Amino acid sequence: HNYIGTEHLLLGLIKENEGIAAQVLMNLGVKLEDVREEVLDFLGADSSDEDDDDATLTEESSSSSTSKSKTPALDSFGRDLTELASEGKLDVVIGRESEIERVIQILSRRTKNNPVLLGEPGVGKTAIVEGLAQQIVDNTVPEILRGKRIVVLDLALMVAGTKYRGQFEERIKAVMTEVRRVKDVVLFIDELHTLVGAGGAEGAIDASNVLKPALSRGEIQCIGATTLDEYRKHIEKDGALERRFQSVNVEPPTPDQALDILKGLRDRYEAHHRIAYTDEALAQCVELSNRYINNRFLPDKAIDVMDEAGARVRIKAMVPPPDLREISEEIEQLERSKDEAVSAQDFEQAASVRDQAYQLKKKKETIQNTWRKEQQEKEKVGEVDADVIQETVSKMTGIPLTRLEKGERERLLQMEDELGRVVIHQEEAIKAIARSVRRSRSGLKDPRRPMGSFLFLGPSGVGKTFLCKQLAKFMFGDVDAVITMDMSEYMEKHNASRLVGAPPGYVGYEEGGQLTEKVRRRPYSVVLLDEIEKAHPDVFNMLLQIMEEGRLTDSFGRHIDFRNVILIMTSNLGSQQMKAGSQLGFGRLDKSETSGDERKKRMTADVMIEVERHFRPEFLNRLDESIVFNSLTHVDLQTIVHLQLDEVRVRLRDHDIELELDPAALGFLITKGFHEDYGARPLRRAIERFIEDPLAEHLLRDEFGEGAKVYATPAEDGESLSFSEKAPDPPKPVETAAVQSD
Repeated sequence: HNYIGTEHLLLGLIKENEGIAAQVLMNLGVKLEDVREEVLDFLGADSSDEDDDDATLTEESSSSSTSKSKTPALDSFGRDLTELASEGKLDVVIGRESEIERVIQILSRRTKNNPVLLGEPGVGKTAIVEGLAQQIVDNTVPEILRGKRIVVLDLALMVAGTKYRGQFEERIKAVMTEVRRVKDVVLFIDELHTLVGAGGAEGAIDASNVLKPALSRGEIQCIGATTLDEYRKHIEKDGALERRFQSVNVEPPTPDQALDILKGLRDRYEAHHRIAYTDEALAQCVELSNRYINNRFLPDKAIDVMDEAGARVRIKAMVPPPDLREISEEIEQLERSKDEAVSAQDFEQAASVRDQAYQLKKKKETIQNTWRKEQQEKEKVGEVDADVIQETVSKMTGIPLTRLEKGERERLLQMEDELGRVVIHQEEAIKAIARSVRRSRSGLKDPRRPMGSFLFLGPSGVGKTFLCKQLAKFMFGDVDAVITMDMSEYMEKHNASRLVGAPPGYVGYEEGGQLTEKVRRRPYSVVLLDEIEKAHPDVFNMLLQIMEEGRLTDSFGRHIDFRNVILIMTSNLGSQQMKAGSQLGFGRLDKSETSGDERKKRMTADVMIEVERHFRPEFLNRLDESIVFNSLTHVDLQTIVHLQLDEVRVRLRDHDIELELDPAALGFLITKGFHEDYGARPLRRAIERFIEDPLAEHLLRDEFGEGAKVYATPAEDGESLSFSEKAPDPPKPVETAAVQSD
């Protein structure tokens, strides 16, 4: 050894056979020869540099150690898969016959007989090697592999604790020597790419260079497993290492094969969770994981769903009886009473309370033991059905998959009414959105496309963005749950790549794309692309893939799922035509309903002509609907002013103040807040200017007491509103008519 440890000091003391230490051990009944054998056995065969008078003893100890195991170093740094298979500790391997057969063929070669399994994470590379180990135990392999041991080599364990240069090489050479000597060991290195650079600090030779000569000559056999990316990154760069391995590609199983795998594993998971899986639940595991869990592969993701669903049911079933909770609370109360009695030096009372608590603790223990015994006697504590799988996948992905409850069904059916209460005079857009949401939640939408792709057209301020926010509030309970991208930021070609991430080598590559990262973290969302007409043409090429295939590939090569997204694009194209016609503004309200419909159809046709001039046909053809928003009428603004004033009232209630506006004040706000080109936005500014700003000054001056009811009326100058706690006089009929005519 290249160090002196306590074991060496103990061995030295025993070798002397004299001195106080040896006498103490003898007095304690310790046989010095036995201790010496134990120490030598612990040190292994490296005790060859002992004195000549102990050479015989060392040889005997080495031979006895070897008789226990022919490969002590391999046992220290490896895990024998064939031994685990013989003990029944490995999961059953379903399918993969062709891959196992190919591995057996490569292992049977004379030289370069080292297979490497290449595949995506979770497709079952390690399971193939476990399947081979099981076949060796079952004697269903060719003669050349019978009696072989497959040992998983733990490189991290080999590197751990190697403080000095040369220690790692010593360990790996010891393993190689043992493998050469016994000739029946096949090494399995999971995550083969860790071989490159392992133990190579401070100029030492790394593991791959130590193994290369032996691998080439066929002195040792090695099975590797790694992902395609890691193989390309680490192994392919080293041509000398790559040529020593023969690749075996492992593709993900089909959904039917994955279902067979789950059925094969069912018994193990049922025994672990003490629950039962229905056939429908297993089918849902495969179907839902394949559809909603992206960037992972079958069968791994389906097994994860199956495992988590089992844990979910078991945890719910293992609820202790309510009596236990009540008794625990009583015991805590008695403990507090006892402490109070001791503090008051009322020891008799304290002793009485202590006895009561003791009796309750015994009762609690009895109930606990009875409950645990009942749980252990139950063969199954629950059942996993399709509903549980849907709940589990919903929790894992954030996508609602559970069967619609009665309340949610009614809410979806009343979606137009709920949105129509806050989004005024845009019935067509609301109906289109509601149809797409109902189609998705009922499970009838095309599984390869987004929930909906819409182009909202119309002048500024009519509610295009507002509808998106209200839709997010309806679906997620939060108006901010909208992924908003301002397309004016993507007018240049070099900015278009920011949506999916900068190319490799450019600044910001590691950060990912601004759109793809947000959708990856929140796959069930509303995506709003504002002012889409300003985007660079390259952006539309990306959108084509989203609208047709429901996915987008980011700069890392990951497929981002857009199938559970409502994609809404807004544009002001054609608003000039609408303004020129002024068909739906304040004017011409005396036209008949039929002529109004005709005017709207004609105006919509004019807007669509402008849209078709600007956007390519392949883009427009992939949209679910292009919707022209209506301009706002006088009646619409009256409704909107009430909605916006309600928001002000909610904020005033925090100050314990009520606000009332008389009809003249409402008419004043509508008059000041209307602009036919800007929709409802000037109305919001008018409320800020004429309501919020004056009220803020009144509040700062503390002019209104708590519980005040404030009335707003037009000021005498006709250019502002006045506020007072006194109710205004009823308006005269003539004045009311005059205000309304405004």
